[in-house]
Amino acid sequence: MGKNEKTPVTIDGVEYKFEDMTQQQQMLLNHVADLERKLDSARFNVDQLQVGRDAFFTMLKTALAQPPEAVSDVEPK
Repeated sequence: MGKNEKTPVTIDGVEYKFEDMTQQQQMLLNHVADLERKLDSARFNVDQLQVGRDAFFTMLKTALAQPPEAVSDVEPK
């Protein structure tokens, strides 16, 4: 005897069963869940970009603090 367990979904403190929702409600819930994943991914990407930007800015400040002769740019001969 297999159990027919339904998937609980809590929205604003109210529990619903996914399988009892209409097709439209299921579609809207799926859109919300997908957008939540995309927002999490975007936040992750922004964090990576911010750390990269901060690292390059720190390297720039270090390079600017060095005397000109210590800079390792390729100079024309």
